[in-house]
Amino acid sequence: MEATLAEVKETFKSGKTRSVAWRKKQLRALIELIQENEDKLFKALNDDLGKHPTEAYRDEIGVVLKSTDYALSNVEKWAAPKKSPVPLFFFPAKGELLPEPLGVILIFSCWNFPISLALDPLIGAISAGNTVVLKPSDQAPACSSFLANTIPLYLDSKAIKVIEGGAEICERILQHKWEKIFFTGSQQIGRIVMSAAAKHLTPVTLELGGKCPTILDSLSSPSDLKVAVKRIVGSKWGPCSGQACIAIDYLLVEEKLAPTLIELLKKIIKTFYGEIPKESKSIARIVNRNHFERLKNLLKDPLVAASIVHGGSLDEDNLIIEPTILLDPPLDAAIMTEEIFGPLLPIITLRNIQESVEFINSRPKPLAIYAFTKNETLKRRILSETSSGSVTFNDVMIQYLCDTLPFGGVDQSGFGKYHGKYSFDTFSHEKAIMQGSFFPEIEPRYPPWDEFKMKFIRLAYRLDYFGLVLLLLGLKR
Repeated sequence: MEATLAEVKETFKSGKTRSVAWRKKQLRALIELIQENEDKLFKALNDDLGKHPTEAYRDEIGVVLKSTDYALSNVEKWAAPKKSPVPLFFFPAKGELLPEPLGVILIFSCWNFPISLALDPLIGAISAGNTVVLKPSDQAPACSSFLANTIPLYLDSKAIKVIEGGAEICERILQHKWEKIFFTGSQQIGRIVMSAAAKHLTPVTLELGGKCPTILDSLSSPSDLKVAVKRIVGSKWGPCSGQACIAIDYLLVEEKLAPTLIELLKKIIKTFYGEIPKESKSIARIVNRNHFERLKNLLKDPLVAASIVHGGSLDEDNLIIEPTILLDPPLDAAIMTEEIFGPLLPIITLRNIQESVEFINSRPKPLAIYAFTKNETLKRRILSETSSGSVTFNDVMIQYLCDTLPFGGVDQSGFGKYHGKYSFDTFSHEKAIMQGSFFPEIEPRYPPWDEFKMKFIRLAYRLDYFGLVLLLLGLKR
């Protein structure tokens, strides 16, 4: 590990990663890596999580290709110095902002999207001109092995390294000094990463999670309601069987809508995943036995088990839990106080949908809030009275795929942001540059002018343009 770190540090010192040509070469190589190894990626994702090729392409391979193409098209513009307006008071000085790479970057990726969550931040780090050490999750061993064995064949092996291993390796990695740490994972491990980074004053981006709520208003059109429920079903159980930080954690609806909603959910689950969803090849499995037992324990509470209105069956041999719907489980139960991160969907009923704002505010700030509504008053309240990493109206999870919007959390759901230009900014330092001039030179010629000079300076700061004229005319007399 020490040799690996020494090599990437030396590579960064050499200055070759600052070249836009080097950055573009790595991005093109990353596209080749994905395109030439698509079948191997499908197999690795199926081995680790049971992902169907369609899901694997949609949530992993396609995401990386899209992000890489976008960075490749824009990196030259992003890396170029930018003129910055300078007040006339400073004339004839000129201002400029120069993005520069931070240095050696450490990226920790997560197991639920083991390819996209490893390579998406890598794209930003490369675009910004850094060297990188990537630590894939050991809970997705097939994908970790693929990255470790394949990346050196395509990317600059002296600038981009992959280190595999478990908790002990992570502890050793964190003992070293980095210029930036980018972490995707749980709040518990995020605290450990942040604590280790603090010893070296290393800046950290934490992409965590939280209980992302979905508000479902009483939509007047039956077709609108059906569309909303389809999007809820597709996004709750489609991406990694609910094992996603931006997946819907629970639904908030009015009491009168709950029976209709439950019947629609059941019908669409059957349409999407068949009569026996746990036998469907289109639903990912739970990543390992520890997480399976964790989800199983959430349903052990008798009051929680009694709230199940659909599903609930578990296949322990194959680590599959069928889509499960719960109606009004106890609010103090673990299923409503911990991030679910699985295929369980609680529905919480309210007398009035406006109460959803207070309900959300009574809990930690989520990574995302989703709301299906045409009520402009409710929209304004959600935007002005709640806090979250993002808000999406009338759809779910699409904000993650938008390169022109930042992705990140707030408070306990994380901090820092990435995607598109925001990834480049996350791994860059924007250096301020001031180009001064030798003319004019302003200085008082007589000591008695000290008090008079102070008056002009005060006026200059207050009036800017006119103050400058007064300085030029007055102090050079």
